[in-house]
Amino acid sequence: MAAGERLICAGAALEDGGAGVRFEVERYGEQVPAFVVRYRGRPRAYLNRCSHVPVELDWQPGLFFDSSGLYLICAVHGALFAPESGHCLSGRCAGRGLEPLQVEERADGIFLMEN
Repeated sequence: MAAGERLICAGAALEDGGAGVRFEVERYGEQVPAFVVRYRGRPRAYLNRCSHVPVELDWQPGLFFDSSGLYLICAVHGALFAPESGHCLSGRCAGRGLEPLQVEERADGIFLMEN
């Protein structure tokens, strides 16, 4: 592992459109929740915070997708987000999306690329 990166989980821990893995990142001196999911074969990571109201998205720990496995959904008010970009597709987020985090998959692991 190079400086500036951190192992989040094993790549096998993520199924396409399935449960995600929660972790924390530091923002402005505080630990804040984040998550990684797999969508269309690639890991995608975001801060675990709805862009409408600052609440966590998952309705149960690690469950971020809607029942179809195609969209990320806010458990509080049902806003839908595109898993590949975090862009808000519907709901009260008024075009605001999720805050993405850079991740890479290699050597059977998912790594957070920290600045």
